[in-house]
Amino acid sequence: MRFAKLRLSIRQLSSYVLAIFLGVVLSFSTLRVLPSEAEPAPKPTTENPRELLAQRQSPATAAIGSSSFVTAAVNRVGPAVVRIDTERTITRRNDPFFEDPFFRQFFGDSFPQQPSREQLRGLGSGFILDKSGLVLTNAHVVDKADRVTVRLKDGRTFDGKVQGIDEVTDLAVVKINAGNDLPVAPLGSSSNVQVGDWAIAVGNPLGFDNTVTLGIVSTLKRSSAQVGITDKRLEFIQTDAAINPGNSGGPLLNGAGEVIGINTAIRADAMGIGFAIPIDKAKAIAAQLQRDGKVAHPYLGVQMVSLTSELAKQNNTDPNSSIQLPEVNGVLVMRVIPNSPAASAGIRRGDVIVQIDGQAVSTAEQLQNVVENSRLGQVLQVKVQRGNQTQQLSVRTAELQNAS
Repeated sequence: MRFAKLRLSIRQLSSYVLAIFLGVVLSFSTLRVLPSEAEPAPKPTTENPRELLAQRQSPATAAIGSSSFVTAAVNRVGPAVVRIDTERTITRRNDPFFEDPFFRQFFGDSFPQQPSREQLRGLGSGFILDKSGLVLTNAHVVDKADRVTVRLKDGRTFDGKVQGIDEVTDLAVVKINAGNDLPVAPLGSSSNVQVGDWAIAVGNPLGFDNTVTLGIVSTLKRSSAQVGITDKRLEFIQTDAAINPGNSGGPLLNGAGEVIGINTAIRADAMGIGFAIPIDKAKAIAAQLQRDGKVAHPYLGVQMVSLTSELAKQNNTDPNSSIQLPEVNGVLVMRVIPNSPAASAGIRRGDVIVQIDGQAVSTAEQLQNVVENSRLGQVLQVKVQRGNQTQQLSVRTAELQNAS
């Protein structure tokens, strides 16, 4: 019995020894095979540290290249970007309390009787359109300015003369006399811009001259009504490139260093969102401002909002609603301006415009675009839904006299 147990123990020990031996053999075999299967490490092809670094660059760096495209774009346009300083004198009336005879009976004439004057200073950006000295900027940068000073990147300073302002599109043209050696910004085409394209903003935000910020185009055709600028007629390029006060009027560039927009607006309640006027629109407006000093905009004379059948149904089921609306998609007339083309044509508050000039419209932006692209004095056929009836009205456009 003891012999049998001893033989079993020897057999188990032999198994363990054999297992350990096989494990050692396999380990050495693996160590010898792995290096032979691995590819040899690449030998440096150069002793130059810069070239060696270039060989080891990441895929992202290789795609961008050793020289930044932003640098190339800014070098191409930067000399043509200008700083615009403005001065404006305003007159403030004294408090009527000081003019009261009862007050003066007790305090005499020791208080000022003449209106006080105050000088306001403004700052913006712009860029040179041609060698003759035409500068494009925003209307709100130079509007009502008594003096305009244009400063180039190379330090030269010139007095600027405002040749034309269009408040509706917030564009202005300023002329400087500087000979024919001025740098000119290359203009691109905003019709080729796509969401996701590079967007480079150049200007003088907060007085920090020659500032460059980088982002992308985040959306196109953002209406001024959506932005909250109801007195403008624009479809903006929206970007996340940082835009701050002082950037207004400066160029928005694409990756090739071409101007695709004019930086115009930011929203106080948003971060990382800026808006630029498309350069194709700006080209047409600038040409008219240079030629005529102003731009004539046709208008109908209605205040309006977009309406859907769902919104109309909600309104009609509300017991507190003061008006019943046609349950259709269109543009609801909220107010008709007195003595306007719309008033003369018989358009009424509560009408829903469903078609204009043969085009179906379902948003206020669509209607506004049709009117903006029409001619002054053109008769537009307007189909309205009034209650349960459909009416066809003829409206002759007139010139918008005041953007406000």
